[in-house]
Amino acid sequence: MAISVPIDDPADERLASYTSMTDAELRASLDAAHGVFVVEGATALGRLVDSPYAPVSALCSPAKAPAVLDLLADFDVDVYVAASSVLETVTGFSVHRGVLALARRPPAVGVDELLAASRTVAVLEGLNDQTNLGAIARSARALGVDGFVLDPSCADPLYRRTVRVSMGEMLHLPFARAAAPPTGRPWTDALWPLLTTNGFRALTLTPGATTTIDGIEMAPDERVAILLGAEGPGLSRAVLDGPVEHVRITMAPGADSLNVGHAAAIAFHCIELARGRGAWV
Repeated sequence: MAISVPIDDPADERLASYTSMTDAELRASLDAAHGVFVVEGATALGRLVDSPYAPVSALCSPAKAPAVLDLLADFDVDVYVAASSVLETVTGFSVHRGVLALARRPPAVGVDELLAASRTVAVLEGLNDQTNLGAIARSARALGVDGFVLDPSCADPLYRRTVRVSMGEMLHLPFARAAAPPTGRPWTDALWPLLTTNGFRALTLTPGATTTIDGIEMAPDERVAILLGAEGPGLSRAVLDGPVEHVRITMAPGADSLNVGHAAAIAFHCIELARGRGAWV
């Protein structure tokens, strides 16, 4: 069972893995070194305990301790309880949600393994904004997407802000990162054969397309990969010139584009509608 452990010293070595929460680069190196990632907030913690990931420990304020101990009652972990001033000194920011937890980072999954087990995947290129990535994950879980394929430059999907914005749904969404390509080669070189081998229809969401995504036809069991690019640059030429179908979202005259998180949600729903059923059926 979870055990409450009072902490009053910010320098306590047991809290070493909770430091530098606002420095993404340093946090990434700490997470890699300790094989963990951070979950923030009671909602995300609740999703963690139902996920495939194993909690390692928790750090919370006294007011949040009873709820955290209850959530982690079935796990043999320490729940470090500290005043807000200690939390802020350790983490580098005001932990106004009062709850942080560490979970074990899993072994990497190969793109081929993810595709073999999926019907719908979102292939994300250059998504470095954790808020957008979290929003896409939340929509993906709700609208029938089975997993993410990330290009080599995408942000860490288990970064604290991404998990929080996704309301913990990122913890229930498998993902695989494409390997960095040989120098001078596009990252998609290895992607296209894998999509073809696994029978995926590849759609790129881009404002310049002539076909609208709400007008496509699709078999109920058709396997689909929807490719999405980052805000601003969008998808690379390596993607747009690949073996894909270009689709767009119908918008009011004069509108330029949508935030990628909103566009992704619409695309996911249109794919399910094209199959003739909702992902929740």
